[in-house]
Amino acid sequence: MVDHCSAYVDGVRLAYRVAGPEGAPPLVLLHALGETAGDWEPVASLLALHRRVYALDLRGHGRSDWPGEYSVERMRADVQGFLDELGLHRVDLVGHSLGGIVAYLVAADRPARVHRLVLEDVPVPRPREPTHPTRPDGDLSFDWQMVLDVRRQLDRPDPRWGRRLGRITAETLVVAGGPRSHVPQDGVAELARRIPGGRLVTIPVGHLIHRGAPAEFTEAVGRFLEVDDAGATDDRPTPAARRTRTGRP
Repeated sequence: MVDHCSAYVDGVRLAYRVAGPEGAPPLVLLHALGETAGDWEPVASLLALHRRVYALDLRGHGRSDWPGEYSVERMRADVQGFLDELGLHRVDLVGHSLGGIVAYLVAADRPARVHRLVLEDVPVPRPREPTHPTRPDGDLSFDWQMVLDVRRQLDRPDPRWGRRLGRITAETLVVAGGPRSHVPQDGVAELARRIPGGRLVTIPVGHLIHRGAPAEFTEAVGRFLEVDDAGATDDRPTPAARRTRTGRP
């Protein structure tokens, strides 16, 4: 069963989905630019068999608030505040694309908070040729202003992002999408090399690995997360956090 919940971090409402047995090791999923927590549906139920899975809508996406103020650093702070609000002191963290950038920034900023880190088709931060995206027609499930603000950062990433990769202490698995992905795969491989203890696996189905090959993705991620669950801590939410999770958006 999936519960739709919300938490408030510095006045910003963050919507999330939660599934899996209470008391199981916590696993937080962060989606890509323009996606929502629902993007994880092909794999969330399998990951939730043995873990308490929290799939978050980043600010400006889905049912979370669209506050009009966007940056990758604000999203990082949102995730950190979300962990604090739910009383999750040490988690496994999975991020796809933009969500992967947010995830490695969290792991670099708060090394003790992340036990294991999975980065899905995420390249090392380096400048790229800017493009000028066109807004799709119709209603969107995300704030278009957020896309413009975040893409400017992705085109010219802060040099500190790369310098801080060496601060990550979490065991890290980088999952590459192979030649069918639009993401430069040499950059994905370099990210794995730059993170201490990082390892690389390729599932050659393109950028949307967890959708293109959900069985292979969950097998690789599940095997990685289960290597040493003895190091996981008891991160069951505090009573206050349980109250926060009772409301539906």
